[in-house]
Amino acid sequence: MTEEKTLLIIDDEQSIRDALKQLFEIEGYSVQCFSSATPALKKLSRQFSGVVLCDINMPEVNGIQFLDQVMQFDSELPVVFLTGFADVEVAVKAIQKGAYDFFEKPVSEPLLDCIERALDKRRLVMENRELKAQVKKKSAPGVRILGETKQMQQMLHLLDAVIDTPAEVLIEGETGTGKELVARYLHDHSERSNHNFVAINCGAIPEELIESELFGAKSGAFTGAKESREGKFSFAQGGTVFLDEIEAMSAALQVKLLRVLEERSVTPVGSNTAIALDIRVVAATKVDLQTLVAQGKFRSDLFYRLNLVKVMIPSLRSRKADIPLLYKHFSSIAVTRFHKPMQPISPELEAQLLAQDWPGNVRELRNHAERHILLGGAMTASNNMQSNLSDETLSLAEKVSYYEQSLIEEALAQSQGSIKDAMNLLKVPRKTLYDKMSKYGLNRTMFTNDDG
Repeated sequence: MTEEKTLLIIDDEQSIRDALKQLFEIEGYSVQCFSSATPALKKLSRQFSGVVLCDINMPEVNGIQFLDQVMQFDSELPVVFLTGFADVEVAVKAIQKGAYDFFEKPVSEPLLDCIERALDKRRLVMENRELKAQVKKKSAPGVRILGETKQMQQMLHLLDAVIDTPAEVLIEGETGTGKELVARYLHDHSERSNHNFVAINCGAIPEELIESELFGAKSGAFTGAKESREGKFSFAQGGTVFLDEIEAMSAALQVKLLRVLEERSVTPVGSNTAIALDIRVVAATKVDLQTLVAQGKFRSDLFYRLNLVKVMIPSLRSRKADIPLLYKHFSSIAVTRFHKPMQPISPELEAQLLAQDWPGNVRELRNHAERHILLGGAMTASNNMQSNLSDETLSLAEKVSYYEQSLIEEALAQSQGSIKDAMNLLKVPRKTLYDKMSKYGLNRTMFTNDDG
């Protein structure tokens, strides 16, 4: 597909504009014409990928004044001038100021060649800027998203395109695909990165507490509210609120969230004073929200509000070419974390990794890579943890930890991610279970049923 050739023409004479437009459209250009410089300036920015062809002698803002304003925001934007005989000296000054070239009227064949060269130069400038931006983003502090497959590159391109827009974002992806990672990427690489990123799991907070948790509460607003508390939304002021498992939000709370998004303010429970908000809301779900809307289980108005930008995270099985890259990355992190030597990925192990479906997606792959390092390379893609507990490379403490982790995983799996049921199965307090889960990098969503 041929790249679009864009040309912006500025001339105060209608006949000249018409003639130039006809000439360049025949040559395959997309042409915009303006009778003066001021409205043309509104169409130009550092993202403009074309060339400007401009008359020098114009009323109000002349060519030189126009060039000065262009140079302030983009010194590499090609501006070619058309001059009358009396304007040649002025045109030479324009070249010294940064103009690309100038031509005397009437229009001649060399002008076409000049515009083509200027357009080639502009394309190179834009490509170089994009490459520099990518390098800067990859080397900058903050979350990185790995993936070289077409699906991941398309997703990253979308994220970068909306990273500093105020629009809400809806992330859809199966369990373990990295929905919070994507949300953190949007935050860390945006203009909001110096403010708070607040993650809220809508399915993990008890229904009776979630409103005060999100919006805050005034002292005495309800039984047990002995002092005022700041809500998550106001705590995220200037930053990002990440609402995970948005599908678990009650119908009553959905109404209140919609009002917050529309009014950009929040009123704490028990208060009559609204707090103005400057936040970006990113929601995530592992199910198809549109199906829930059709079933009457999720508000359509909230769905459309959240769905301004939808980011679909591909499953790991749909981008298996990324598995070796991800596995090496997770292994290198595990080496540092566990103070173990790096283990090479044998051709046999790689083949086994590529043959798996990975229902737990990237999270499951990461756990496998960590165990591969901990077990000194004794893993295969189909090994489970318990089958390696007697491995001679493990100390007694490591074997005990592995056994404890396996019991917790088994309880969470049996209870389908229910913390309360897992507590009863293991006969441990909630805080103890949470501490152990944090120690082993476990999350209840790893064990919930996933329809998405």
